[in-house]
Amino acid sequence: MAKTLMRFTGVGGQGVLLAGSIFAAAKIEAGGHGLKTATYTSQVRGGATVVDITLDDEPILYPYANDGEIDFMLSVAQVSYNQFKNGVKIGGTIVVEPNLVTPTEEDKEKWNIYEIPIITIAKEEVGNVITQSVLALSIANIMTGQTVDNETLKATMLSKVPAKVHDLNSKAFDLGIKYANEAMA
Repeated sequence: MAKTLMRFTGVGGQGVLLAGSIFAAAKIEAGGHGLKTATYTSQVRGGATVVDITLDDEPILYPYANDGEIDFMLSVAQVSYNQFKNGVKIGGTIVVEPNLVTPTEEDKEKWNIYEIPIITIAKEEVGNVITQSVLALSIANIMTGQTVDNETLKATMLSKVPAKVHDLNSKAFDLGIKYANEAMA
């Protein structure tokens, strides 16, 4: 499988970093190579946050994504969407939280944009907004053609969250798969 570059963006404290760590660890667990690089802007909480994730079967020689190379981006904040969207290659996939991010018509012509209300799903269907990072994880995996086997990704995710929230996070993971498949259908 070729190299996959993903980007999760939000604002400080939204949990996008966790999704990056889990993806990289799961790819390594599956026998490949994975790493994440995170960037915070000046205001740590409330400022734009970006996590780039590189997954590859070959050793990764350069840890950063160059603009125009990213295959998939997920964004839950307008400020970070605007700041980081141009990293996505033309024809790439972007998932946005439609209650918080409004892509332009020009954006919709440039990229495959899907609107999935992950914060609403986390709050109302899972029952805990913190699970949005797990929703993001499984949505990204489905939309990138299962870069990591779903079972491996789920097991890695469960190994990185406290046992008392395993049920919630399992539910979030499964809902992410459901919504990603529905969006692409």
